[in-house]
Amino acid sequence: MEYVQEQITTLHDFGDAAPDAPTDRAAIVVPMTEREHAGLASERVLSALEDVSPGRVVVPLRSSPARLGAVVEWLEGFDLPLELLWCDGPNLSQLLATNGLNGVRGKGRDVWIAAGVAADSEYVVVHDADAKSYDRRHVPKLLFPLSNGYEFSKGYYARIENDRLYGRLFRLFYRPLVRAIGADCDAAVVDYVASFRYALAGEFATTGKLLRRLRFQRGWGLEVGTLGEAFRLAGTGGSAQVDLGVHEHDHRSISGPSGLSEMATQVGTALLRAVEENGGSLDYERLAASYRRFADRLVEAYALDSAFNGLEYDRSEERAQIDAYADAIEPPDDDSRLPAWVDAPIEPDEAAAAARDDLSEVLE
Repeated sequence: MEYVQEQITTLHDFGDAAPDAPTDRAAIVVPMTEREHAGLASERVLSALEDVSPGRVVVPLRSSPARLGAVVEWLEGFDLPLELLWCDGPNLSQLLATNGLNGVRGKGRDVWIAAGVAADSEYVVVHDADAKSYDRRHVPKLLFPLSNGYEFSKGYYARIENDRLYGRLFRLFYRPLVRAIGADCDAAVVDYVASFRYALAGEFATTGKLLRRLRFQRGWGLEVGTLGEAFRLAGTGGSAQVDLGVHEHDHRSISGPSGLSEMATQVGTALLRAVEENGGSLDYERLAASYRRFADRLVEAYALDSAFNGLEYDRSEERAQIDAYADAIEPPDDDSRLPAWVDAPIEPDEAAAAARDDLSEVLE
């Protein structure tokens, strides 16, 4: 157990932390896909939220029309003030396309649609639905800093399952890349993003006011892009991170369209753009080699930590992942972020109405 503070305020759980927080004044955004329909993890998340008594639960849903009815019926079985937004319908796509907003699909796009709706609430918590170890205390923990004057809070946790270390993208890509950037760049944003103990966690909370000012990455860079925006808008003094214990999540393969290699590309783009936008200057010719050096050192550290705890650890497998991730280190491509809702050419209610119309038309 430790109680070390980072550059940002770090709240620890020393045993059974259960802070009081205004859940009734908060909207909870839970992005979901049809693959999570009736799964054990999503069942646990939604059942736990019933005990939290949030003011609202907004679910941006990605689903095929054929599965939509079954998913909706399942969601309606929970005793929650639930607002469902189907993100795959033609009316919503047409509205976004007409206003130059459609672009590449991804988790970030769905969360952006829900965020516009949820930002009417005083506080907003965003978290995934795939945590097998979800705890009803997570929402109050994330809200606690906000009710005490902070504008942004993010969860952190350990990823240990089946006697192995997980969190591979964070451990083997994000962390060593941030260290490599920091070796050559002294911009304040680098210290900020390095302070988050699990920067790729999908759990964060903001005030509704700040949420309306966030620009959103469309895909897997959502979490890191949000940190860049939080640095710009809330800064070190307005940010906190909260201990959510040990998490068990679904796992992804390394390759493929939804694999960790593709995720690394999007995460890397979001991180490097955040550094450049906030005063950092990067030498890309040196950065990839520097990343490999820092990553290799971390492999040895993880190996020793695993041995200390009696966990399995495969150095060659970890280094193979580093080789795959290194290709993701390149200058950011064209900026395809979605605008902050305060600057968007449409209103949140327009997007919500289109999503609800699409849902009604399929279910009729």
